[in-house]
Formats: sequence, structure tokens, C-alpha cells
Amino acid sequence: MLQNPFKSFWMAGYECTDQLNAFGNRVDFLEVTGHLQLIDEDYRSLHQFNIGTVREGIRWSKVETRPYQYDWSTVKSMIEHGKANHIQQVWDICHFGFPDDLTPLHPMFARRFAAVCRAFVEFYRELQPTGPLVITPINEVSFLSWLGGDARGTAPYCINLGWEVKYSLMRAYIEGVAAIKEADPTALILTTEPMVNVVPPVDPSEEDIELAARFHEYQFQSVDMLLGRICPELGGRPENIDMLGFNFYYDNQYTPMRTEYLSWSNENNDPRWVPLHELMRIAYERYNVPMVLSETSHPGEHRPQWIEFIADQCASILEQKVPLYGVCLYPIIDRPDWDHLSPWHNAGLWDAEEHGGNPPKRILYEPYATALELAQTRIHELLTSGHTHRTRKAFSNTGKQAAMA
Repeated sequence: MLQNPFKSFWMAGYECTDQLNAFGNRVDFLEVTGHLQLIDEDYRSLHQFNIGTVREGIRWSKVETRPYQYDWSTVKSMIEHGKANHIQQVWDICHFGFPDDLTPLHPMFARRFAAVCRAFVEFYRELQPTGPLVITPINEVSFLSWLGGDARGTAPYCINLGWEVKYSLMRAYIEGVAAIKEADPTALILTTEPMVNVVPPVDPSEEDIELAARFHEYQFQSVDMLLGRICPELGGRPENIDMLGFNFYYDNQYTPMRTEYLSWSNENNDPRWVPLHELMRIAYERYNVPMVLSETSHPGEHRPQWIEFIADQCASILEQKVPLYGVCLYPIIDRPDWDHLSPWHNAGLWDAEEHGGNPPKRILYEPYATALELAQTRIHELLTSGHTHRTRKAFSNTGKQAAMA
């Protein structure tokens, strides 16, 4: 099995979307959050939490200035700042955004995407000839295909075309992986797909149960395509995946059409609610590939309780001997709404405080920081103990965090 390539188990994610939002406006969150301007400060701040690995994005819409012509100057600066601050960077090629003249339904989309993938790897290896290179070709295909293909929330602004958008994105993904591996056979592919639990309503009919099961299965289509388990004409194969990343948030358990959300703390003991560690175990048994919790966070004052919950779930995953290679706090710096650029979500380890100037100030949310340090201690002890005996009290089904044993 692949050895863990990450410098740190706990990782930080910088919101790097460069998509067209619901109003057709280009957003650039590396600029909005001030990360490009404060990258040295952002990276140095991670050291106090022993975070040495981050998720970043190249911003395809900014890099490909004209078809097949690339400006890597900003990416080069980011790589240099990472090296200077001893930070390992994991790279998204497409984090929801693509150039103005492309959508996933464009006939040249896959070819253009494969070309930018190859160009990035060649550029990166000129600067960093050695060391692990971990790449996510397209972030959250399942979500992006729904957002652009069914919800008209981004390009191509369609309804009832989610499958067609997903199919086209996966054609590009598979061709992109081939280009990456050809340019650098040692490069590692990390998928990042939503981890959800779609459930029927209370007192369901047979039709409700079947609908929920079908919606639940949709989350695996992208990875199944990548592996060649479905749509083999796209060229999927097992070698296309090195690690499976799953993005999990407080509202990832719901009924079809999202008419009801299950509380993440499950204070009502809803039998439909499934613990994250169980969802991850099921996914591991399905794919048998090392895993990463590639995005997780909670907005507002419940951030400390959320990270305690995540630590408890990760402990359970590791105790089941499932190879969990890391957890990415996403976003590590707060971010606003995509469509209105307001309000800010207050979901980061640092809040971003606007002050009439640019960039926003970073304000550490101390309760989150304290809870994170406790969580890190627990997981570190488990990872270094050499065995998987219980080092904690189980997370109770009331959703309240138990004390450490």
C-alpha cells in the first residue's frame, strides 16, 4: 500500500475557487481572502499548530491566458513561498473554475484540461525536481456537476443536465490523469469528493427508500468512472487513483432534494444518522485505497465542538485499521459567500476581518485553536502508540463530546 506522502496529518486548505458564480461574475478567493498577499504570514502561522501540508489551487482561469498558453508567475511565487516556509503544497488544477471560453460541455474541454495538467507538472518539476507531488485534477466533480448542470449556479448554467456535465468532467479528469502520469509517473492523484448520507424521510414509502438509495449512490459515480467500474469507454482504470479524499461538513446528511437535514450531533437519536467513521469505513471497503478527510469545517461558535467530533471520528477510523492519511481543515482562513461575497462564514481557524483596507486581517478564533490542539494530541497519541486500543470514551449517541479517557 502507498506510504503516507504528507508532511503532516493535520492539513490546512485555502479556499481557491475561481469560478463564475450564480450571477456570471468571476470570483477569486485567493484574492478575496488575502491569501496571495499574506501567504508568508499565513504559512508561518501554521507552524504553531504543527501543520506542514496545505491544499492550494493554481486557478486555471488565471493561468491559461489564451488557449494552451500559460502564465505560471503567481503559482511560481506560491511554490517559492511554500519552500521558504517548509510547507508542502497539494495542488488543485480545477477548483470549480475554468477559462472564460470553456465549460465542461465544450468539445475541447477535455483536451484543454489535459494540456494544462501536463503543463503544470512539467513546470512544477522544473522548480521542484524531487519530492512527492500530490494533485487533485478536479475538485468535487459530484458537486460541480450538480451546481452547473442542475442548479444553474455556475457554468454551464444548466438544469437537468447534471449527468452530462459529470460525464464530461470525468472525461477531462481521466485524460488529465493520463497527462499527469505521463509527465511524472511518480505524481500522486488525490480525489476530493463529497461524503454524504442521503436518507429517506420519516415513515417512508418504498418509493422514498428507493429514491434515497439512488441519490446516495450518486456520490460514488465519479470515482467509479475514474476507476473504470462504470462508463469504461472513458478509459478509467484502477491506476488512476492513489488516495481517496472525502469532504465532510455538518450538513452532509439529508433527504433527497435536501428537504430535511439531519443534525450532525444527532441529539434526537435519529436512526437514519450514520457516524462519519462508518461512512468512511464503507467507502474504504468499496475501494480499498488510502483515504484523506480532504475538507471539513463548521461555521460559527460550534467550531470547537465540530473539531472534537472530527477527532473522535478519526480515532474510530484509525482503530478500525482503515488507512486514514490526514485531515484538512477547510477553509483555514475564513471565506465569504460565493454569490454575494457576504456574509463571511466564520468557519476558519482564523476569521478574516475586513477593515476598510486590503487584505483582511487574520483573527485567531481561540476556542477553535484550543480544541484543535487537544484533538491533535489525541490523534498523535493514537498514531504513535503502535496499537489501536481505545484511548478515549466513545462519542455518545446524544452527540455530546465525552471527556478523554
